[in-house]
Amino acid sequence: MDVQDVHGWLMQYLNEVPELFQRLPGSSIFLRYVKSSYQNDPVRSGIELFLCLFAVRYLLAPAYSTQKKSHVKLSEEEVDELVDEWTPEPLVASQTAFEEAENEKRPVIVGPTGPKSKLSNGRTVTNLASYNYYNFVANETLKEKAIQTLRTYGVGPCGPPGFYGTQDVHMKTEADIAAHLGAPACIVYAQAFSTISSVIPAFSKRGDIIVADRAVNYAVRKGLQISRSTVRWYDHNDLDDMQRVLERVVKEQAKKPLTRRFIVTEGLFEDVGDMIDLPKIIELKLRYKFRLILDETWSFGVLGRNGRGITEHQNVDAAEVDMIVGSLAGPLCAGGGFCAGSDEIVEHQRISAAAYTFSAALPAMLATTASETLSMLQTMPDILAQSRENVKTMWAQLDPRSDWVHCTSSPENPMMLLILKPDVVTQKKLTVADQEALLQDVVDEVRLASAILNSAPSFAIAFPMPVARAVPLCLANSVLITRLKSMPRAGSSKEAGAEDPQPALKVCVTTGLSKKEIERAGVTIRHAITKVVKARK
Repeated sequence: MDVQDVHGWLMQYLNEVPELFQRLPGSSIFLRYVKSSYQNDPVRSGIELFLCLFAVRYLLAPAYSTQKKSHVKLSEEEVDELVDEWTPEPLVASQTAFEEAENEKRPVIVGPTGPKSKLSNGRTVTNLASYNYYNFVANETLKEKAIQTLRTYGVGPCGPPGFYGTQDVHMKTEADIAAHLGAPACIVYAQAFSTISSVIPAFSKRGDIIVADRAVNYAVRKGLQISRSTVRWYDHNDLDDMQRVLERVVKEQAKKPLTRRFIVTEGLFEDVGDMIDLPKIIELKLRYKFRLILDETWSFGVLGRNGRGITEHQNVDAAEVDMIVGSLAGPLCAGGGFCAGSDEIVEHQRISAAAYTFSAALPAMLATTASETLSMLQTMPDILAQSRENVKTMWAQLDPRSDWVHCTSSPENPMMLLILKPDVVTQKKLTVADQEALLQDVVDEVRLASAILNSAPSFAIAFPMPVARAVPLCLANSVLITRLKSMPRAGSSKEAGAEDPQPALKVCVTTGLSKKEIERAGVTIRHAITKVVKARK
């Protein structure tokens, strides 16, 4: 075959190829696309050609392994030896001697809980160790509603809210909370603890700035840690220090890329009991352009004329707070938590908040209970007034009359935290561990009610006859209180700026007791404190 034959065959092949290509279905459309694309944007045609060639080469390339065999191959004997030498770290730290002794004496309630509870040893106690502020646990209407809901919806939805866990009662509870607070929208979570610890990382990420109070509770600190944001602490409830931190943050970030900035604090502090100055914080957050995440776990259902929280108590529009986080457990005797805010804030959490997306929805029975208790707070404000009167009564028996402790809680807070006075700690040279042990002795002494027995003569002289005659009744009905038990702050570098909570007694006042019963309980607690502290050398 000479050159002319090859040339003739090649020309014939080139003439036949277009004809064969045109016979293919859709070939004319492809040709028009290539011509118009090249005429309008030749660079695009070049990029598409390159991608086509790259795809062809990738598909025709030989297979290769991504596993780099750089590890040392061990024999079975060596593997067994390494396994035998490995010692796993314990999931939970071993109990201390103090914790073991505390667990041995831990009281066990038999039967339903309430203002008067029966222990496993047969003794009936006045229960001031639960968050049953309004005695909702004994309300027959709530019980009937809960039972009816249980029979209708079952125990739980067994699925996340975003899949098939949301039921009509959940939507009603969200609407009820939003209407109660005066917020545009609300989202309900299944667990109270994980609400704030999911809300914070849903909005604040790595590189964002969070300014937080040093005394925030453990759930808030977990949320700060999970968010991986830069946390700047300010002294507890010190708004001057808070303003200084905000000014420093604004100055540092002036020449840096714009980041999200948040203020995180509580309405009523779980570990201290005091209250924030919300109007001043609103003023600072507007001045320095921060968003406010307010944890009202312990103030929602407690503060305000109708229990709307610190916004109602301090006459602040709920819309001025970017995110209001609260609990449906505790005072409301239900379960779960919520976050109220704008529609955008709520809808964002439905796809980005871990506790909402990956947890089963709140049981319908608890959602119904929360709606009913909210309705009761709105229609029966006398419940909150009675609670505050009982708190005043307990205050009168403890804080001004005791030489050993004082109350750090706000006067409106039914959860009273009693800490040892600084001069007592200094005089007796008490460490934190010593204070914990001493307060635990007080808890045990109050439960046994031996303090009044040993001081009955002086008690009868110091108080009027009606109260003195109550001594036998106090002995028959001991008082159940507890200590403040909070996780330590110093366990992580992320929490290096937070403060460790001061050891304290926790007394939860309830409306299920009369004024005289509150007085008797207060006297019992005060005498027990006196006896234990005096016995401490």
